[in-house]
Amino acid sequence: MLTRETLWGPRLLAPGRAEFRIWAPDQRRMGVVVDKRTTPMTEEEGGWFSAVTAADPGSLYQFALSDGTKVSDPASHAQAYGVEGPSVLVDQGQYRWKHADWRGRPWKEAVIYELHIGTFTEEGTFRAAITRLGDLARVGITALEIMPVAQFPGSRGWGYDGVLHFAPHNAYGTPDDLKALIDAAHGHGIMVILDVVYNHFGPLGNALARYASPFFNSRRATPWGVAVEFDEPAVRRFFTENALYWLQHFRFDGLRLDAVEHIKCTQKTPFLQELAQTVLRRIPDRHVHLTVEDNERRPELVAYSGDGLPLYFSAGWNDDFHHAAHVIATGEATGHYEPYGQAPSTILKEILATGFWSRSGSGNRNVAQTIPLSRVAFLQNHDQIGNRALGERLRTLVPSDLLDVLTSLLLLSPQVPLLFMGDDYGETRPFCFFADYEGEIADAIRKNRPREAVRFGGKPEDAKHIPDAVDPRTLETSKLNWRRAESGEGERERTKLSELIDLRMRHIVPILAPPRKVVVHPSPEGLIAIDWHFKLARLQLRANVSRQQRAFPRVEGEVIWSIGQPADASVLRAPGILVAVAVEADKQ
Repeated sequence: MLTRETLWGPRLLAPGRAEFRIWAPDQRRMGVVVDKRTTPMTEEEGGWFSAVTAADPGSLYQFALSDGTKVSDPASHAQAYGVEGPSVLVDQGQYRWKHADWRGRPWKEAVIYELHIGTFTEEGTFRAAITRLGDLARVGITALEIMPVAQFPGSRGWGYDGVLHFAPHNAYGTPDDLKALIDAAHGHGIMVILDVVYNHFGPLGNALARYASPFFNSRRATPWGVAVEFDEPAVRRFFTENALYWLQHFRFDGLRLDAVEHIKCTQKTPFLQELAQTVLRRIPDRHVHLTVEDNERRPELVAYSGDGLPLYFSAGWNDDFHHAAHVIATGEATGHYEPYGQAPSTILKEILATGFWSRSGSGNRNVAQTIPLSRVAFLQNHDQIGNRALGERLRTLVPSDLLDVLTSLLLLSPQVPLLFMGDDYGETRPFCFFADYEGEIADAIRKNRPREAVRFGGKPEDAKHIPDAVDPRTLETSKLNWRRAESGEGERERTKLSELIDLRMRHIVPILAPPRKVVVHPSPEGLIAIDWHFKLARLQLRANVSRQQRAFPRVEGEVIWSIGQPADASVLRAPGILVAVAVEADKQ
């Protein structure tokens, strides 16, 4: 049951009664319409309105503005038909958890698998996703990261244009269906992280501006429209309560906050830090991991205490890692990748050592105390694949030997690895951008897609062949091909990945901690040679991402993995990788 610590959203009371609340500071009066019966609402301090009236789980309701216009509850827990239809009163306590004793996993055990519910299975639902969890668990995946599911316009999309942030999208299933997916994942030992978008609302179906204009800051814009006003207390409560809602009622193990550089405020305690501190304080009895995508690359957001605990966020997405690795893999050095075009492996060495590339945004701020666990590394994700003109996966662009080396580097270096759905069995189908709009918005998407795509690599002529994002067939062609997973080639890819994850869990995870020091060995472009000195052992990585044999600094200890076995004691073939762990305690 919700408590009135929660200002936003409905609350079930005694059987047959419910309380409804809404923040509508622009309105003189408000009403709540429940199953076609209208009840006047009482105005409260600060622009709030409330009413207690007859209602049951499953009742349909909307709020009535002063002019009679009916709007969805901005904190709706479910929608009957879509963003602009009636909201559904949900009993959050009716789901019976099978794994109620689940307390999560330590962050250092995370091997993340990003997925989109609508394309992960043929059915594209929460319930259907459950059928594939066993496959992921057998490979060694320990965390799912689900792309946004908050109710967005239409029946298909990536979810980053969400409008009703508390309501799981009705095309994917009910709130209880989502809980069943999370429950089943926990039964397989898999954490579940939800991608949430707090920096803007989608372009269609958001009625907040009609009755709560202070929710937005018209003096500041984001790439997607007017900015959210995070100096307003009711707005801060909206998003803080949203985070707790997903983590407490649905038992998500964490949240990934999208593009937080567009979350601005002038308060003494910035909203992001306030949100993180509130979550960590309110949920002390299990592992909860908050991560960010931050294009400003602020080390302070992912800082850790001296005893190795995150002060705010567990980690940030490491686009620098991706961009440098992408240039190494493909040779593409335009758009987002242009700054990484010169000496990409030298850049990657710095990123692996410090978590950041100093020229990409962290500037002169101190990154010396950044620990590897505070960065999420990846070779591809929904952005980097789907925003390309043709949605090609890296596997279709890169020779397999080089991809094997880069995948080994991803999984056996100390940063937290993230894979994209299908990576577990070598998916080759594209993942494209798709949405469900008509009219002017659809036309704008078609117009802007080529302009956006050129920033993500590919050939200039690809822009002429971009799939129509609003054509339903674009979603269909982006769905995973699970038949490939069951093929001989798919099984071989699964075996390789499983072996790498197993090595990570046995040899690297146990020693992960704030490193005592990190040694970046001088080496020519194309060779990466780094030693991480942890308290328990030394992790040594040597990777040759060039097409020439390279001499490398010697390693000490047990070699746990190699590709391109050294031709002699000091030469690594091309491309190749060697990872070693000095199993004796590191005294330095």
